Amino acid sequence: MQTPTYAHTYLAAAGLRLPTNWLDYTILAIYFVVVLGIGLAARRSVRTSLDFFLSGRSLPAWITGLAFISANLAATEILGMAANSAQYGAYTVHWYWIGAIPAMVFLGLVMMPFYYGSKVRSVPEFLLLRFDKAAHLLSSILFAFAAILIAGVNLYALAIVVEALLGWPQWVAIVVAGAFVLAYITLGGLSSAIYNEVLQFFVILAALIPITILGLRKVGGWGGLTHKLAETHGHDFTTAWGGTGIGSSNPLGANWLTIVLGLGFVLSFGYWTTNFAEVQRALSAKNLSAGQRTPLIAAYPKIFIVFLVMIPGLVAAALVPGIGTSGSGLQYNDAIPYLMQELLPNGVLGIAVTGLLAAFMAGMAANVSSFNTVFTNDIWAKYVVRGREDAYYVRFGRWITVIGVCASVGTAFLASSFSNIMAYLQTLFSFFNVPMFVVFIIGMFWKRASVKSGFWGLLAGTVTAMVNYFVLYKKGIISIPSDQGANFVSAIAGFVAGAVVMVLVSLFTEPKPAQELQGLVYGTRSPGMSEPPAPGDDAWYRRPALLGWGAVVLAAACYIPFSF
Repeated sequence: MQTPTYAHTYLAAAGLRLPTNWLDYTILAIYFVVVLGIGLAARRSVRTSLDFFLSGRSLPAWITGLAFISANLAATEILGMAANSAQYGAYTVHWYWIGAIPAMVFLGLVMMPFYYGSKVRSVPEFLLLRFDKAAHLLSSILFAFAAILIAGVNLYALAIVVEALLGWPQWVAIVVAGAFVLAYITLGGLSSAIYNEVLQFFVILAALIPITILGLRKVGGWGGLTHKLAETHGHDFTTAWGGTGIGSSNPLGANWLTIVLGLGFVLSFGYWTTNFAEVQRALSAKNLSAGQRTPLIAAYPKIFIVFLVMIPGLVAAALVPGIGTSGSGLQYNDAIPYLMQELLPNGVLGIAVTGLLAAFMAGMAANVSSFNTVFTNDIWAKYVVRGREDAYYVRFGRWITVIGVCASVGTAFLASSFSNIMAYLQTLFSFFNVPMFVVFIIGMFWKRASVKSGFWGLLAGTVTAMVNYFVLYKKGIISIPSDQGANFVSAIAGFVAGAVVMVLVSLFTEPKPAQELQGLVYGTRSPGMSEPPAPGDDAWYRRPALLGWGAVVLAAACYIPFSF
């Protein structure tokens, strides 16, 4: 079964035109007005660079927690995971229950005390403290580049969806969406992005819930859905582990071992623990306890959001049995737009379109806001123009936001050359996040890791992942059934290469003195890691360990109905 290209997908989607009317456009207009209003309101709180880049570290955990999950819940994830479900079935749950929850809990319980306690403004800055300038500069450049690429994916996906659904030309959609994101980030900095992400989270839910409920009703409920899919796709299509034995064949092109190691450990931990677009939300929390609880609070909606993206994909597969083939006229990425066209009345349709736009803007804003922070603080202020007054860096942060949005417009069209949204994003994560994760995890848990090992481990991991994907896989030297399977293997290869090089380099070069590792290596502490809980934070239901392990147990329990 062929994997659709975006060009083919949205040529096919040319027939998907929603019957929008004045009510739908009114809802959309109200949303954009509110977005700009939040940006103007947040501008009043921006007085220093800390305010602009990290919201003055003043936000409560429930705000940062919802922003954390909203920044991840971009429309690339909504469309991509629905497409995954239409193509691969219930295997999609792995991206959530094993591919997100354990890593989010690890971030909250283990890594946030180091991030927050060291008072760093970004993830790359932690590498500067733990290793040296070479590791810091390389990680900053790689992250800034990846952030622009991912922001471009969101912008391009928004443009083609709006073109398909509303009939707007792509360039109009790109300019309008880019202008609104640019406006509210440059006005209010991270606070504006975060408060808009909280709003966007609820708008996204308002879009997905009607699609899911009406879709299930259309196919006769969950029982009717599984019956139809079993007839057309086989029983394993609605199970999580069916057909994943080593040596078995399945559409995902992965077995249980590559799912657990490639997705569940390497890709997952690489993304959730080092992706500054997510970690930045936790760093903006008002204290260490709130910072720790940020990803833990986000874990709970993450467990259940899979149903709102997976079920529409399964419904589309049931209603269009040949989806993804040339004969159906619809590709996998058309699952959500198709159901919107078929199921939603006016008014609800306007909310759904607004939800999709909100999701795209949340994903783009998260990457643009993290890009301006890293570029300003980690590249410009440390290596280009040093020692200027604080107001200068706030002004520069606003200007680099403009440049970042413009660059995202350019990279938006690069996405059109890749097979599908989720495969493209997973490819980027295997290149950029996984090598950074191995440097973090070894540096954080092994005191002997030397100053030079950070740079060489990061470089080796990145190059190895790229070589595995572009040379070994794309040229057919190794046989892997799908792009997703290739991403899992590339991630494992990058992790192993980075780890081996770090160990070898550490054995022949000098480590940092022990006194310089306080608060940077597991088993050591800094003053910032020892602050007493704020009033109310010591309540039993706010304890990070309880929240974290509760999420892990709940995610594991969710596998039970999908295991047979």
